[in-house]
Amino acid sequence: MMYEEQQQQQVMMRMVELNNNNKKGDERSGRRFIEDEERLNIVDLSGMSLDSLPKPSLNLTTICKLNLSNNNLQGIPESLTARLLNVVALDVHSNQLKFLPNSIGCLSKLKTLNVSGNLLQSLEELNANFNKLTKLPETIGFELINLKKLAVNSNKLIFLPRSITHLTSLRVLDARLNCLRALPEDLENLINLQILNVSQNFQYLQNLPYSIGLLISLLELDVSYNKITTLPDSMGCMKKLQKLSVEGNPLVLPPAEVFEQGLHAVKGYLSEKMNGGHKSPPKKKSWVGKLVKYGTFSGYTLRGTSNGEREGFFISEYRSIDGLASPRHIGMFSPRRLFSPGRYFTR
Repeated sequence: MMYEEQQQQQVMMRMVELNNNNKKGDERSGRRFIEDEERLNIVDLSGMSLDSLPKPSLNLTTICKLNLSNNNLQGIPESLTARLLNVVALDVHSNQLKFLPNSIGCLSKLKTLNVSGNLLQSLEELNANFNKLTKLPETIGFELINLKKLAVNSNKLIFLPRSITHLTSLRVLDARLNCLRALPEDLENLINLQILNVSQNFQYLQNLPYSIGLLISLLELDVSYNKITTLPDSMGCMKKLQKLSVEGNPLVLPPAEVFEQGLHAVKGYLSEKMNGGHKSPPKKKSWVGKLVKYGTFSGYTLRGTSNGEREGFFISEYRSIDGLASPRHIGMFSPRRLFSPGRYFTR
């Protein structure tokens, strides 16, 4: 008990010190008020071996950065996080947290959240919507190994961490209304993902990775209102896909007429394209090659010169043939004679 009381007293002293630094008193009435409502505090309660958080004496709305790292906290009260209206950075790494408060999703100014080094492996759903997060913890995929739903919509995320592809239990990923420039590679590792929503990243998201077509369990994909011009051919492999939303994109491939025929036609087009069904027409062979093939043209082929010159033919013996333009010789150059096996040009 004495240790706990001493612990609480240390916290209260630190909070009071912060309080006194940001308030001024009226000595005549003993009343205190905030000197500047726009002045925000940085509260550091890290490394104090806290098992729980005391009732704060400081107005929580004045906190912009709160560091609770390196303690023994097993939970964060909902009532505390709900009042952190101006918090920009929340650091709770290296505690004993087994869950996160739902009210984290109400912190509309939150930009940085560090939850690494906790006991969140059993966490199945994380809702961090409607914040101002610019990034997620790089280790999130290694920490939240049992996560089934990750909702981070309506933030300022530029990228999703690569470790997210290690969330093999993930079923729902909602990252719409952000500023995503790209999606991680190796998405095929998300073998249980059923719903993926990366819509409304507007001008930022311009390409989809090839691996998106290798999401074997995906049922719904929403990439609407981005800047995507081409869907990857691999999406032709998405046999379980039931719903695809692509409106609001400047799509070129597949063509609009394919989309008008429905999802089945889109998958069929991409599958055929992936298998080489939409090849450009073959180039016409040179008539000189035919002459050589049928023995009418005596020459040999030069391939792959060191100077990078194109393939060509060299005539072994050059001799002029007089009178080729005269009418009596025209029959000699009929297609039948030119492409027949015999040699008509002899001495």
